Amino acid sequence: MALADAGALLRNENGIATVVSILKKRFGDNAQGGKSIREQHAHTTSYVPNQAPDLVVFAESIEDVQEVVRLCGEWQVPVIAFGTGTSLEGQVNAPAGGISIDLSRMNRILKVYNDDLNVVIEPGVTRKELNEYLRDTGLFFPIDPGANASLGGMAATRASGTNAVRYGTMRENVLALKAVMPDGRLITTSKRVKKTSAGYDLTRLLIGSEGTLGIIVELTLKLYGIPQAISGGICAFPDLESACNTVIETIQMGIPVARIELVNELEMTAMIAYSKLDYDPAPYLFLEFHGSETSVAEQAELFGEIAAANGGGEFKWTANVEEREKLWAARHNSYFACMTLAPGKQSLSTDVCVPISRLAECIVETEKDIEKSGLIAPIVGHAGDGNFHVLVLFDEKNPAEIENVEAFVERLNLRAIAMDGTCTGEHGIGQGKIKFLRAELGGAVDVMETIKRAIDPGNIMNPGKILRL
Repeated sequence: MALADAGALLRNENGIATVVSILKKRFGDNAQGGKSIREQHAHTTSYVPNQAPDLVVFAESIEDVQEVVRLCGEWQVPVIAFGTGTSLEGQVNAPAGGISIDLSRMNRILKVYNDDLNVVIEPGVTRKELNEYLRDTGLFFPIDPGANASLGGMAATRASGTNAVRYGTMRENVLALKAVMPDGRLITTSKRVKKTSAGYDLTRLLIGSEGTLGIIVELTLKLYGIPQAISGGICAFPDLESACNTVIETIQMGIPVARIELVNELEMTAMIAYSKLDYDPAPYLFLEFHGSETSVAEQAELFGEIAAANGGGEFKWTANVEEREKLWAARHNSYFACMTLAPGKQSLSTDVCVPISRLAECIVETEKDIEKSGLIAPIVGHAGDGNFHVLVLFDEKNPAEIENVEAFVERLNLRAIAMDGTCTGEHGIGQGKIKFLRAELGGAVDVMETIKRAIDPGNIMNPGKILRL
């Protein structure tokens, strides 16, 4: 990315002052304007600078959201939805100021339909809260981006994560939603059915729109039966190319892996030290299989054969819950592990995704680029989807390092696009990747701009994200 993509936008000072005054009187303690709480509701998780809103309103109902949006529409004031703030490309920033609507108090699980395998929830419910609630039903929701994000935010950014290779992304797992549109109207995009041919697919239009078209206030999600048996394991490889080729062959063989994660040697070195793992540094694949006791054992055995044919070491797998959880806790804590590689430095987390047949080529070229650039930048990936992440560590006070990092990120994104891939598999565009969207999709961005202007002519819904308008 370039810092220019996250620059401030023109503020409507009179409108903002009027709306802030009205909302403080209307919402009382549920409208907070202190500096620290405003900064907490802007970007805090990566390189994108913090651009705080002018007021945070804690919504407790759909009617609250509608009231705030109507008022913001009347006075042409930006409105930004906020879940837990875990997005990585500046999606919750307020570059033109405005009102942040915090949806965390809208966290009720409204109805579980066990027989139909779906659930209706409010947007502030987090993925962990939902699965804890479902524990006694024999059902679970599989999308796991690592962070305990809100499900409304996960839908808005089209999140995925470690289980996506088997269960898909938020796009495939949202059956319907309700959203407040820029004029304050509440719409329902679909019914609680697995398929429909009724009209435009507004559900998919709003999923991944990052709050630029409307604010999601209710979700109907698919659920799945908790597998009878789960096994997981880890396998070392002599190099990244061997590991990637193993992933490709595993997917092409049709082995129904639930998770297949790649970490390079530098990433694994950090994870070993941080999570106290008893392994030697090398590129590794982390895997998990879901099914019956017989099937998960067969899948593990077949994967071990493929890995061995590609020069991999022993595939150490287990069905023991504690051992599996330790492995995945280490994987999910990889960000914190990486930060220990260069204490005091800032991080930039970026992701790309390519067709799985190009995964080895893209990752190998990227690792060479990192070495040539002299960067500290571990790689971890949801390899079964062709999606991988690079966490670049640098001194944010050193202009030369910033220039080097931004040049590397640009090469990475353009490399993926040239391989018929995408500049982001799951982080989204936000502010950080606006410049790469047109490089990837060309004239399709013009159509997106037309849709945005038609639905949100005042450009009040999360302006400065995805599109330059």
